[in-house]
Amino acid sequence: MPAEGEWRLWYPSYRWHPGADFTFGTFRTGCYLTKPYEMTLGSRDNGDMVLPRGDGIRFGRDYRASNTITFEMAVDGVGASSTQHGRHAAGLSRLSAFARAWDAESLRVRYGHSAVLSTTQGGRQRRFYGRPRKWAAVGSQLTRQGLTPVVAEFACVDDTAYDDVEQMERVPLIWASIPKPGGFGPRLSSPIGGGFPSPPPLPPVTPGEPPGVVYNGGNKAAWPYITIYGPITNPAVVLKGWWTAHFDLTLKRGEKIAVETRPWISTVTRGSASVAGLMRRGSPRLDEMVLPPGRQTFELKCTGLPDPSAYMTIQWRNAFAHI
Repeated sequence: MPAEGEWRLWYPSYRWHPGADFTFGTFRTGCYLTKPYEMTLGSRDNGDMVLPRGDGIRFGRDYRASNTITFEMAVDGVGASSTQHGRHAAGLSRLSAFARAWDAESLRVRYGHSAVLSTTQGGRQRRFYGRPRKWAAVGSQLTRQGLTPVVAEFACVDDTAYDDVEQMERVPLIWASIPKPGGFGPRLSSPIGGGFPSPPPLPPVTPGEPPGVVYNGGNKAAWPYITIYGPITNPAVVLKGWWTAHFDLTLKRGEKIAVETRPWISTVTRGSASVAGLMRRGSPRLDEMVLPPGRQTFELKCTGLPDPSAYMTIQWRNAFAHI
């Protein structure tokens, strides 16, 4: 996690293309901001339509563009040496390291992959997903003294800042509504009777809060990452009061499916295979499976004989309209 006022760019390597873990923003890093960062929103795609044979317009479906974060910085090698030649060399080395990190070659060769740009501002730890884009070093007489101005831009995937700390909740099947033949039935208490095996011990939870209760502490809807663990038949993920996603598949013990709802990824996988086609008709699209702000409740349901060892995990990052 970067220190207060610092920014950290991180992305993994791919094949022979190196990854990056580059921190900047303060004097300590040797690459500091000369002006406050600038965060701008791209042009909105408005769906307005002209009224036929009439005055005015009819508002349609509008789409927001993504954020662009602009940094004006100085790459500083002045304190690296007591000689002009040494300062010049140190400044050029830092420029080269900065340029390579901002090039993001391991991301550019792959579709859909993004970097993480995290920061701490006012004690708030936030991250943005996107890719480094514009990078320009402005040579001047100061360059030979080890100081070079740089302008860099980071293109975000959306207009949202995410909490850098990920939240997670475990939802056992035994807390979900166990279906009667032909439909979902009432909630059963633990331990389950009727010949089913006794459930394993429940994980510790906040007093008065059953498993499945989550809290999005941001002011925007978050994207949950859902993992369902077998054995289970035809699982259904329910966000009470909002949506229900059904999956027409059977997971054996040790198998799992992962539902990635973030729009720039949007996958449903079992191992390395896509099972998005096994989502039942009537289930929401992945970009509709959002976690609204505030207190919400998830449930895991199934058809057939329930196994108390089946469960799912919900992972999310609180989402904010600004840092």
